[in-house]
Amino acid sequence: MTIHVSLGPLVSLIAGILILVMPQLLNIIVAIYLIVIGLIGLFGMGGMHF
Repeated sequence: MTIHVSLGPLVSLIAGILILVMPQLLNIIVAIYLIVIGLIGLFGMGGMHF
């Protein structure tokens, strides 16, 4: 059995968990998420699977 995980959904899952655990980090987590997704879009790493 092979599991393919994309970077975008993995980052959003981690961000969501961190927001639930520590709500005061919401602004920082959203900013980091937007930066990461923007970099993925700019440099075309969307097809990269881990």
